[in-house]
Amino acid sequence: MESAGGGPGAGTGTLPRVLSRVPTQDKVVFLTYDDGAERDPRFVTMVRDRRLPVSLFLTDSVAGPGYGHFARLRAVGAGLQNHTLDHAALRGLPYAGQRAEICGQQNKLKSRFGIRPALLRPPYGMYDDTTLRAARDCGVEALILWRATATDTDTHFTTGPHHLMPGDIISVTPDETPGPTLVSRTTRLLKEIQQRGLRVGRLEDYV
Repeated sequence: MESAGGGPGAGTGTLPRVLSRVPTQDKVVFLTYDDGAERDPRFVTMVRDRRLPVSLFLTDSVAGPGYGHFARLRAVGAGLQNHTLDHAALRGLPYAGQRAEICGQQNKLKSRFGIRPALLRPPYGMYDDTTLRAARDCGVEALILWRATATDTDTHFTTGPHHLMPGDIISVTPDETPGPTLVSRTTRLLKEIQQRGLRVGRLEDYV
């Protein structure tokens, strides 16, 4: 990894934190969704009716044609965050390229929704020190990774105990193949969360 000091983009200020779980004693976990490829209107209804505090990390090249759908999700309480312009793997790219991907999506979301997200999920969870500098210079306060990944049938863990714990950030996988809908996958996950004696918290309130 590159040094955090010197070279292009060596601004001042604190670098963003990198989190795969949130340090908290509250019995909460956090639901996150990436890309924005799936635009099931039933998911909007689910978020509204259950008052689910979900966080959506949007990539412009994927979500752009459906930003109206995400405006509806935001209207019922979903948080919209940055997942770069084109879903490029950031690690190893020069500062200018990383800044273009991150700041470019900040600008898109500002134009579309009037917000400049504080959170970034680097595509594939890949980043380096240059990512941290570029993210800081684009106004990002934290890089959000994940400890748990929820699939159609199960939940997988990157480190630590193989069960949900307070503070876990959960990445709900995009629907890329025929199978359970986003609503079905989220319903399965909510049952698992409840069985562990946990509830869903709003990530933006804890980071």
